[in-house]
Amino acid sequence: MHCKTFHRKKILIVFGACILMMSVLVGRLVYLMIFESEYYQELAQDLHERERSIKAARGRIIDRNGTVLADNRTVCTISVIHSQIKDPEAVIQMLVKELGMSEDTVRKRVEKVSSIERIKSNVDKEVGDAIRAYEYPGVKVDEDFKRYYPFDELASKVLGFTGSDNQGIIGLEVKYDEYLEGIQGTILTLTDARGVEIENAKEERVESVPGNDLVVSLDYNIQFYAQQEALKVCEAKQADYVSILIMNPQNGEIYACVNVPEFNLNDPFTLNTGADTSDMTEQEKQDALNQMWRNQCVNDTYEPGSTFKIFTSSAGLMSGTTKITDQFSCPGFKIVEDRRIRCHKAGGHGGQDFTHALMNSCNPALMTIGQKMGIETFYQYFEKYGLLTKTGIDIPGEAGTIMHSLENIGEVELATMTFGQSFQITPVQLATMASSVVNGGRRVTPHFGMAIQDRDGSILRKFDYEIQEGIVTEEVSAQMREVLEKVVSEGGGNKAYIEGYRIGGKTATSQTLPRSAHKYISSFLGFAPADDPQVLAVCIVHDPQGIYYGGTVCAPVVKNIFENILPYLGIEKEELAVEKIETE
Repeated sequence: MHCKTFHRKKILIVFGACILMMSVLVGRLVYLMIFESEYYQELAQDLHERERSIKAARGRIIDRNGTVLADNRTVCTISVIHSQIKDPEAVIQMLVKELGMSEDTVRKRVEKVSSIERIKSNVDKEVGDAIRAYEYPGVKVDEDFKRYYPFDELASKVLGFTGSDNQGIIGLEVKYDEYLEGIQGTILTLTDARGVEIENAKEERVESVPGNDLVVSLDYNIQFYAQQEALKVCEAKQADYVSILIMNPQNGEIYACVNVPEFNLNDPFTLNTGADTSDMTEQEKQDALNQMWRNQCVNDTYEPGSTFKIFTSSAGLMSGTTKITDQFSCPGFKIVEDRRIRCHKAGGHGGQDFTHALMNSCNPALMTIGQKMGIETFYQYFEKYGLLTKTGIDIPGEAGTIMHSLENIGEVELATMTFGQSFQITPVQLATMASSVVNGGRRVTPHFGMAIQDRDGSILRKFDYEIQEGIVTEEVSAQMREVLEKVVSEGGGNKAYIEGYRIGGKTATSQTLPRSAHKYISSFLGFAPADDPQVLAVCIVHDPQGIYYGGTVCAPVVKNIFENILPYLGIEKEELAVEKIETE
C-alpha cells in the first residue's frame, strides 16, 4: 500500500512538472505571438530583405545672377551579390573590360562571400548602361549622383568639394551641408533563406529627397575676371600666390574671392603643383593637399603693412588726439626708445599735414598719431573696430588676429603697429575693418550665403548677418574717404586712378618673417565711388620677384578690375573737377 502511494506521488509530481512546463511554454508562445509579434516580424523581414542605398541629388550652388557653380551628374554604382552569380568568370572578365580595373581587384570582390559587395562607384552612366545590358544575374547597377563643378577651378577654395559619400569636405559645401545634402533613398529586394532574390518579387523603393539650392553672393563674371587678373600678376611677378577679395562694403556681400593657384574641383585630390607624389608618405600627401585647399583670404594671417594706416589715422581722429588740420614733421626716421625706425623715404617728407602724411604713407607721421593716442587708447580702438574677434565669415577655418596682449605692448610695439607691423590679421579682416571706416561706421559681416531655395526657385530661407553700428562717426568716415581718394588721385596709389571715377585706396609693402629672408608682400586696398563706396577690393601678392612695391604691383591690378566691373555694376563715370597729378 505504501509503495502504491509513493508511485502515485511520483506520477503526480512529474505530471505537475509537465503541466507547469507546458504552461510556461504556452505563455511564452502567446507573449511572443501577441506582444512581440512586430519585433520578430521585422527581424524576419530584415532576414529576407536586401537594402541598397539611393544617393540624394545634392542641392546646387548658384551665384547671385543664377549661374550654377556646383551641380550634379548622374553616375552609377556597380555591385555584385555573390549568392546570385551563376558564371563568376564571365562576370569578372566583363567588369574588368568595362570598368578598366585590374583583374585581381575585381576577382577578390566578386569571389568574396557577402550579401552585397560594391565593385566601383561614380561610374559614368554610359558605362553603367553597358554593364546593365549584359543582364548577368547578381550584377547590380544603381544610379546615383556625383558632384560636378562646371567651371573646374573657379572659386575652388570658396565652394569646396564633396567626398565619395557626397558629404561636404571644405568651403561652402561643408558650411551649408545640412541644406545641400538631401535625404538618401533605398531599394529593398526580397530573398530566400539562401540569400537569392525571389523571382517576380517586386522591388520596394523609397525615393531619395533632393537637397535644396544655396544662392551665394559670388558673381561669376566678377570672380572670373578677378581670377584672370590674379593669374596674370602671379605669372608676371613669379609670386608664391595672389589673393583678391572683392566685396560690397555696405552689406558685406562678397562678389569675388580669388586665391591663385586654385585647384580643380572635379579632381581635388591631385596636387595643382604638378609635384610627384610617388615618393611622399601618406601624411606628406595629406599635408600638401591641405595646403592646396587653404583659402588664404580667410585661413591665413599676414602683416598688413601700410594698408593698416587706414585704421591708425581714423582711430586718431575718433579719439580726438589728432585732427585733420594737424601738421607733422618727417626727417626720414623717428627715434622710439632705443630704436631708430625709418620712413620708406630716406630723406624724409619734411613738413606735411594729415592728408599728405597719408598720401605719402609716412611712417613717422603715423607713429606720431599712435604716440598721441597712447598704448591703452590704441588698443581700445583695436578692440572697438572688431580686430580682436573673427569677422564671422561663413567659411570654415577662419583664422583669428595674432596680436600682443595689452600688458606686452611697449612704445616700440605701438610704433610698429601704427603702420601695420608686429601683428597679423587676415585679408578678410582688413577688408571688413576698411569697410567700417568708409561706409559711415558700420561693421558688416562678410559673407557668401544669401538664401536657400527649392528647385523651383522658391525662397525657403534668407540669411541675415550682424551689423555693428558706431565704429566711426559719419564725420570721420567722410574725412577718411576724402583723404583716401587723394591717395589715389595725387599720392602713392595713383596707379589705381581711373579718369571719370572717384576711387579711394591705400598701398602697402610689408616684409615677411624672418626679415633676413628679404621676402615681401605687396598689397593695395581700393574702393569706389569714393563718396559713396559700393565696391571694395583688396589685392595681395606674396613674394613678388623684382619690383615689389604695392603701388606698382597691386594698384594696377585693382585698376584693371575696377575698369571692368564698375560699369558692369552700373556705376557710371562722372565729370570730375579734380585733375590727376602724376607722382611716384
